[in-house]
Amino acid sequence: MSVIAAKWTIAQYHQMISAGILEHRRVELLKGEIVEMSPEGEAHAYFSSEAGAYLIRLLGDRATIRSAKPITLPNNSEPEPDIAIVQPLGRTYLEHHPYPENIFWLIEYSDSTLIKDLETKTKIYAEVGIPEYWVVNLKNRQLVVFRDPQDGDYASKFTLTGGTVNPIAFPGVIISVSAIVSN
Repeated sequence: MSVIAAKWTIAQYHQMISAGILEHRRVELLKGEIVEMSPEGEAHAYFSSEAGAYLIRLLGDRATIRSAKPITLPNNSEPEPDIAIVQPLGRTYLEHHPYPENIFWLIEYSDSTLIKDLETKTKIYAEVGIPEYWVVNLKNRQLVVFRDPQDGDYASKFTLTGGTVNPIAFPGVIISVSAIVSN
């Protein structure tokens, strides 16, 4: 016997949200499937908040930093990355969440969700052409950087434990890895 999961479109997902069906549930839509989100531990909440504040100070008005807010992707996905660095489009985001073309890069903080963030979300983000995706491995205090989306995966991947990194969208901006990983 094979089991087939029901797939949902973004429009159907939004209808469920509007109808209150998903109220009080921490979920996200990944490739048409509604997936429960793990609760945030103390380290996850602390480091993602501190990194968000750091990036706001560092990038100023060049980008908007959205923490734990949805992004809308054309592969029937509406994940809620821990930090999305997006174009500063102001009130446009009243009409829609950021689309791939509005996203500079994404950051996920991972402890219990490391496999999902390194495998499933990597493919979802690469498939829609998000140019850069960072995963912070909280267990090992490492920053895993994915770049150059090609054929549904990232062609470049490297891991940092210190030093600095320059995001593709802002090559002149120097980001301290410790400010993102271990602050």
